[in-house]
Amino acid sequence: MEALLLPILLIAVFYFLLIRPQQRQRRQMMTMQQTLAVGSKVMTGGGLLGTVVALDDDEVEIEVSPGVTNRYVRRAIVNVLDSPESADPLTEESLDEPLSESEDTLSKPDERASQDPANGSESR
Repeated sequence: MEALLLPILLIAVFYFLLIRPQQRQRRQMMTMQQTLAVGSKVMTGGGLLGTVVALDDDEVEIEVSPGVTNRYVRRAIVNVLDSPESADPLTEESLDEPLSESEDTLSKPDERASQDPANGSESR
């Protein structure tokens, strides 16, 4: 009886550490792909970023730059970066506001970056 306890325990640990989290991740991915909406900013498995402009049962049309669209299967979408509900579009008021002092100035370059790393002398 004790000889069966170790294999059963190993199978249980394997299930809870590997299989269960993978099932949860797959379920979250499917939910995300099914709840895509027009206007969502997404990333494909190949790293292409764009905005969803049209949805079909199995396909998504993504605008990658103004006027350029590509069609992908829903499974190719691996991440929703910004959903249309959470997007905060710029208004004319926010465009007219002046930049703050910290946003208006550039930071000074680090003086160590201008030195040659081999001998510590200036590289200019």
